[in-house]
Amino acid sequence: MRLKTMLEVARTLGIPVPFSTGSLSSLVQVHGSEPFTYQNFLAKFDTLRMFYRSPEVILRITREAVEDAARDNVRYLELRFAPVALSFAERFPLGDVMDWVCESAGKAMQEFGILVKLIASVNRHESVELAEQVTLLAADRTGRGMVGMDLAGNEAKFPAGPFLGVFKEAHQAGLKLTVHAGEWAGAVNVREALEMLQADRIGHGVRVLEDPAVVEMAHNRGTPFEVCVTSNYQTGSVSSLPQHPLMRMLQQGLNVTLGTDDPSISQITLTDEYRLVCEDLGMEQKTLKERIMAAAQASFLPDAEREELTHQLRTELGI
Repeated sequence: MRLKTMLEVARTLGIPVPFSTGSLSSLVQVHGSEPFTYQNFLAKFDTLRMFYRSPEVILRITREAVEDAARDNVRYLELRFAPVALSFAERFPLGDVMDWVCESAGKAMQEFGILVKLIASVNRHESVELAEQVTLLAADRTGRGMVGMDLAGNEAKFPAGPFLGVFKEAHQAGLKLTVHAGEWAGAVNVREALEMLQADRIGHGVRVLEDPAVVEMAHNRGTPFEVCVTSNYQTGSVSSLPQHPLMRMLQQGLNVTLGTDDPSISQITLTDEYRLVCEDLGMEQKTLKERIMAAAQASFLPDAEREELTHQLRTELGI
């Protein structure tokens, strides 16, 4: 969410947050003076959940997320959202929340000339029953842009095992699967996501290098890793930016892609991430282009749309 939008919504709806840009920013964005821990990072979402107070707000923030991506020259956006979080403040029905996101994303896609699909995210600390509801609702909306399911949240405290049945149902319904794993806990969680949940992609996965056997498994499968360098640093997954394992993951032959995680919380764009990996981590532009293509090929698009996207990107990137 844009900070300006949050201030306007807070004033309009009387949400009890500081009515100054700086004070609100400290609650919803990560700053250099804060501890870089996953607990601090996750705390930002507690405040963000206070803002989803009306259909109009949810429609607006969805549109603005798409607009911001288009302004950053993004060609294809998989917009990840947590229906339970959006419904939290006013106890909106989950189906209504998902309909509002589908509607707004569809309109914004046409308005801003960007291809958009949606991934419904469920959290490990929430009930399996809620996750099953989200899965069934997402499966009913594949014709409205829903393409995948995501398991997110605190992997250090909450296991993925209870969600096995839910993710089997999602897979059978034709939804692709991505799982946050190996970010705040070890490589064993990546193995669990691959072997048990049959994840198509791994969210982050930067600790996969702790176990050569899991590296080999991911390499053999060609599993895409959704690596978000700035976020990994801000959550304490890596101790410093120069120590980020991105380049070592590539050297091990892992299929790494680059993403932003939470642009507003981290105050970044995808352009910022591309610049960071080239200037701070030493990635060559040729490799960056290859990773952009890898992201397109790892997308959850239907085959024909994926082929069209990869062709477009090859042309634009000159490869």
